[in-house]
Amino acid sequence: MSHSITSDCMGCSACSRLCPVFAIEGERGKVHAVNQKRCVDCGVCGKACSKQAVVDASGKRVNKVPRANWAKPVINQGACSACQMCVEACTLGLIQVTLPQYRGSLEVYAQMNEPKKCVGCGLCARACPLGIIKMVGGEEK
Repeated sequence: MSHSITSDCMGCSACSRLCPVFAIEGERGKVHAVNQKRCVDCGVCGKACSKQAVVDASGKRVNKVPRANWAKPVINQGACSACQMCVEACTLGLIQVTLPQYRGSLEVYAQMNEPKKCVGCGLCARACPLGIIKMVGGEEK
C-alpha cells in the first residue's frame, strides 16, 4: 500500500507538481487522488501538503515539511562504478555521470546536476546496486 489523499485536500496541486512519478491525479480546486499503481511511496506528496491531507501506508497523517528540510541524496563518488542506474531512476533528470578528465581515465562517477530541484524521493538511492547513495539531511537531522 502507498500514500493516499484524504477528503481534506483542497486541490492546490502542490503534490501533483512535485510527484516524481506523476502518480497524483485531479483537477485544481478539487480533491486529488493517488494512482496506487504508479505511486512509489516516496512521501513527497505528504511533505508538500499544507493541509496534512496525505496519509501514509499505515494511515498516519503526513506532516508538511519545509522543502529546505527534505533529505537529499549524497553520492559516495569514490565508490561509484558509474553504472548509470541512478541516472535512469531519477525521473527529474538531475543525476549525470561525469566525463573522464583525460583520455583513458576511468575516474567517472555519478553526480547531482541541480541539487536544488531534487524532491528527495530517494529513487536514485533505491536503484543504486552498490548502496553508495544515501539520503541525508532534512528530517533525519
